[in-house]
Amino acid sequence: MSEARKTDLYELTMAMAYVHDGMTAPATFSLFVRDLPPERGFLVAAGLEPALDYLADFRIGPDDLDAFAEALGCPARELVPLLGMSFDGEVRAVPEGTVVFANEPLLEVTAPLPVAQLVETYLLNLLSHQTAVASKASRCVLAAGGRPVMDFSMRRTHGLEAGNAAARLGALVGFSGTSNVDAAATLGLHAIGTMAHSYIEAFRSEESAFHAFARAHAGRPLTFLVDTYDTDGGTRTAARVIKSRGLGAGSAIRLDSGNLGDQAVRARRILDSAGLKDVLIVASGGLDEYRVDRLVREGAPIDVYAVGTRVGVSADAPYLDSAYKMVAYDGRPVMKLSSAKVTAPGQKQIFRSRDSDVVALREEQPPSGVRPLMRPVMRNGHRVTEAPPLREAQDRFAAEVAQLPPEARRITGPVPRHPEFSDQLKALTEQVRRRIESEILTPERV
Repeated sequence: MSEARKTDLYELTMAMAYVHDGMTAPATFSLFVRDLPPERGFLVAAGLEPALDYLADFRIGPDDLDAFAEALGCPARELVPLLGMSFDGEVRAVPEGTVVFANEPLLEVTAPLPVAQLVETYLLNLLSHQTAVASKASRCVLAAGGRPVMDFSMRRTHGLEAGNAAARLGALVGFSGTSNVDAAATLGLHAIGTMAHSYIEAFRSEESAFHAFARAHAGRPLTFLVDTYDTDGGTRTAARVIKSRGLGAGSAIRLDSGNLGDQAVRARRILDSAGLKDVLIVASGGLDEYRVDRLVREGAPIDVYAVGTRVGVSADAPYLDSAYKMVAYDGRPVMKLSSAKVTAPGQKQIFRSRDSDVVALREEQPPSGVRPLMRPVMRNGHRVTEAPPLREAQDRFAAEVAQLPPEARRITGPVPRHPEFSDQLKALTEQVRRRIESEILTPERV
């Protein structure tokens, strides 16, 4: 399917009206999150790289006109002015892996108004979803306190594309591997996996299942799922198989249900008494940052955390209050005045110091000791540079999150940073407000 059709109908109706009236001058739209979800001290910008791929491929072809005509209930010839439209504009954005806060632009698009309007739906969907999942995953890494975290989310994400995205986003924020074979192969991630309860149930006994698994995967470290019948018994069985086959270092047992903290304590005792101090304990089963944080604080002897459903769908905050709003058209700054949804006019920049963020106008010069976050990533519809390796975003996130104050990194009751507007942005906002009130609003409403 063409990328151009992945849009809402009202984007198309507006684009047609713009073209009909000759309104094709450049417009700038800013994509940002109005408010952070509860229990979020920060967000992690994500989705930019696939967004740039989408924009580079955006082009309206003859088949798109037919689809548009059917949706609008009009002859295709009325849509001919749209034929051949592509994205030939500019994009400025914060790079993936950057920590961001409310009202800070993730991305700004400048392009002919009809095209800038048509790409809204896709960009909002992509950046909102991926930023939400990356932010959730990053909190699991923080909660684990240096212990490896792995992605087990593929089976229950909202679609296979979302599953691949979750694997990539987990890796971006520091996950050690993924169960998703396709994502691992495509993105060069570490593929990890163990066995399911059904595998063990297929055998006459747990021990015969473990031996068969070891024979099939000879020479490799293995992880045995030990809670199919009785966790303590399963751990003892796994210990016998591991010792008899000389598996030792690198091998593990996995706990997947019940009171993981208590079970980990007992399992560690059983393994240690069998002389298997180097066999790891992996925990899974409904984990997210809250449960991981609690287990770590309780001192549970868990070496690796595997997180799945709750993280892959960002269960406690499955959406972001994101917006894609026009801030300039044909050189004129614009803004929205609706109650509780006021937007700031003009193209933006974000200035960050160690202790504060300031949302400023694009043309402002950064004060001493601060760094601008937004950078050009696309000009004339082409990337400014080649797509960076994932390692670059990983390193950026690690550096950014390390600079956050402890209260923003807290898992429960975090306190996010609240960016301020620069004096010049405040002045422009007031100027545009006064112009709207004098030129557009009726005297009665003023």
